[in-house]
Amino acid sequence: MRYRPLGRTGLIVSELGFGASPLGSVFGAFAEQDGIDAVRTALDLGVNFFDVSPYYGDTAAETALGRALRGVDRDSYLLATKVGRYGATEFDFGAERVKRGVTESLARLGTDHVDLIQCHDIEFGSLDLIVEETLPALRELQRAGLVRHVGVTGYPIPALAHVAARTPVDTVLSYCQHTLLDRRLAAWEGHFATLGTGVINASPLSMGALTWRGAPHWHPGSARLRERCAAAADLCERAGGDLAKLALQFSVATTGAATTVVGTRSPDHMRRNVQWLAEPIDPGLLAQVEQCLAPVRDQGWTSGRPANQDPRERS
Repeated sequence: MRYRPLGRTGLIVSELGFGASPLGSVFGAFAEQDGIDAVRTALDLGVNFFDVSPYYGDTAAETALGRALRGVDRDSYLLATKVGRYGATEFDFGAERVKRGVTESLARLGTDHVDLIQCHDIEFGSLDLIVEETLPALRELQRAGLVRHVGVTGYPIPALAHVAARTPVDTVLSYCQHTLLDRRLAAWEGHFATLGTGVINASPLSMGALTWRGAPHWHPGSARLRERCAAAADLCERAGGDLAKLALQFSVATTGAATTVVGTRSPDHMRRNVQWLAEPIDPGLLAQVEQCLAPVRDQGWTSGRPANQDPRERS
């Protein structure tokens, strides 16, 4: 396992991060013990960054992750969770709610602090509120020792950049935008580096679209995007490859982000992911898949309030 610095936080994170959303059954039901075993396997393989949220499975993911980490040396891993999003349409970035949210998360996770607290999907809230109220409230918790660092997450990268430019944030987490499907995060990495903001790249499999199973029913991608991903999966299978393997290898090898977070819910999947990263990428297969996905590259989707898609347009 390779490790990289996370911006200017002083944290050194594994290049592969553990995404705990599957522990909340976001991608389907599973045995909780498998999730616990996946966490322990990740630790054994050198993964030290674990990302979760109370939103995943209506707090189930945090609860399961807390159980999995019980008895593990707290200095051996870095724990990130989130505030502000609590349901499909339930957002509250008010100071009192996010402070209470941190306390609730600490109880579920069984720890006295988290290494990174993140405002979850800021594009669904008021960016002014995030800057003027939410982040200052989280900085108060930082001074109290409950959180070590403070960041923001979301889908529209211009919204993340807008907030990071207005007030210091330690990290940004961007998902589905440094993948075989979408490369838009790369254009912003220099901007965040200038600000001293660490970058976390999440969902290299584009929330399941870049797998042989295909996108889940709730995936926001277009029908055309789903069709192209399914064609890419078939292409890989015919060539004796695996689209998920290629997608993970590509995302980790080419990103400038400190860590790439991938959702994992079984020890076998964890071992497989680490093994994939140790193997060379197949350049011939990559070229074929790139050609297959070219018609839908960088298209993405809309997430959150219309005004938050690109705050620069309001200036």
